[in-house]
Amino acid sequence: MKRGSNIPKNYRVNDQITAQTVLVVDNKGNQLGELTTDKALEMATEKGLDLVEVAPSANPPVCRLLNYGKFRYEATRKEREARKASKTKSNNSVREVRMKTRIGDHDREAKTRLVKRLLTEGSKVRVSVMFRGREVQHPQIGMALLKNVAEDLQEDALLEKAPSFEGRFLAMILAPSPSLKKNKNNREPESAKT
Repeated sequence: MKRGSNIPKNYRVNDQITAQTVLVVDNKGNQLGELTTDKALEMATEKGLDLVEVAPSANPPVCRLLNYGKFRYEATRKEREARKASKTKSNNSVREVRMKTRIGDHDREAKTRLVKRLLTEGSKVRVSVMFRGREVQHPQIGMALLKNVAEDLQEDALLEKAPSFEGRFLAMILAPSPSLKKNKNNREPESAKT
């Protein structure tokens, strides 16, 4: 991947500008009017800046006097932050917690606490029971396991999708209950005081 290939848009700079006349805007945002490209380039070099074509489809094209390196850096940084923000939004979609049919009581309770923690973070949780070999002939074991988890979390979660088979997995989807969100909001100010 070439360095600088993640710039959102390729701009024409200085000698790359092909238009005869351009509308010039200085680095403070003031319009300097319509000038020939040569005159605008002279003005940019006198100020130690670059002439950058920001609106090539306008008639005449709009060019700005600015530091192109700094401009590229800012544009890349904004794009990176936007990508990061969109990733964090999509990360809270559906998380998964898997169990096996022969899980012990203590392990089931630990997994249930994990589900509760994920729900308090605002994520939906897919709780699934994996069947291996002939265990699939006894779906009632998986149903009882999911029922126990749902009963333990009845105050904290809403059943969004009832248990159903997906291949060798029996899965249900839990969503955070509105009361859980209220409790979370009530707890945050207390932690901020300490």
